[in-house]
Amino acid sequence: MSYILQTNHLTKTIGGKTLVRDINLHVKKGEIYGFLGPNGAGKTTVMKLITNLWKPTAGTVELFGKTLTPQSYEVLKRMGSIIEFPTFYEHMTGYENLKLHAEYMGYYQHGSIEHALELLQLADAGGTPVKNYSLGMRERLGIARAVLTRPELLILDEPTNGLDPAGMKQIRDLLKALCTEYEITIMISTHILSEIESIADTIGVIHHGRMQKEITMEEIREMSFAYIELSAENPKRAVYVLSEKLGLTNFKLSSEGQIRIYDSRISLQELSKTLALEDAAVTALGRRAETLEDYFLKMTGEAEDYVKAD
Repeated sequence: MSYILQTNHLTKTIGGKTLVRDINLHVKKGEIYGFLGPNGAGKTTVMKLITNLWKPTAGTVELFGKTLTPQSYEVLKRMGSIIEFPTFYEHMTGYENLKLHAEYMGYYQHGSIEHALELLQLADAGGTPVKNYSLGMRERLGIARAVLTRPELLILDEPTNGLDPAGMKQIRDLLKALCTEYEITIMISTHILSEIESIADTIGVIHHGRMQKEITMEEIREMSFAYIELSAENPKRAVYVLSEKLGLTNFKLSSEGQIRIYDSRISLQELSKTLALEDAAVTALGRRAETLEDYFLKMTGEAEDYVKAD
């Protein structure tokens, strides 16, 4: 399969510290790729390498089938990006900032600036100096600048920072439209997993500078991470019954006393009856389904409040 973007054993070391190591990611044309990882995992580093802001210590980046080099000017013109917090000329208006960017990129399509401002609901603020913009408005202006030249690939690093729920929904709807209506491939990093869950086609999980997994959202849904959630008056007694009386091994006990049982063979009726007979009174019992957040926490090992029962 050909990819619009892929990295091959991408590694970056600064001052003797390796920020990311051996990163292999693959973004298909026409998809929204969610790049997930805890703070400090290496997401921004990878995006800086992809956009040529940083040069790799080892490995390569391939964009549109070509290996990225310091001279890849024409290839980079086909990409739009926001890396970290977008910066602007504060004394200039939003419109003037976008006009300057268009000139810098050699893009002179009539009405493109007005269209970008309207897309991000900034038409009324286009004539206002950026120094008077709120944090959310700056984020939206950054996205307007990134999509201004109708790029084939859009790289967005935490684009919903500073936005309220309504603003986040607006950006989510915009990204879907850019992908489906304008055929723009999008790679987006975020810590708001629910946002990615609702729009991404594929996710890549990075942790401690290493890729943990690439998987499609369809594959995650097909896995059907169903489990039974159990609360008991005496969690330790309940754990003993599950292990010694029912022979279960695939379950976890949280620090708050909740138990998740991942063994699909056990029925709620059998579970409730056995616990009652063994003096382990149940206070809550029901079936649940794991979210992308649950999957992410498993992949990164960040669910420190859950420990596997002995």
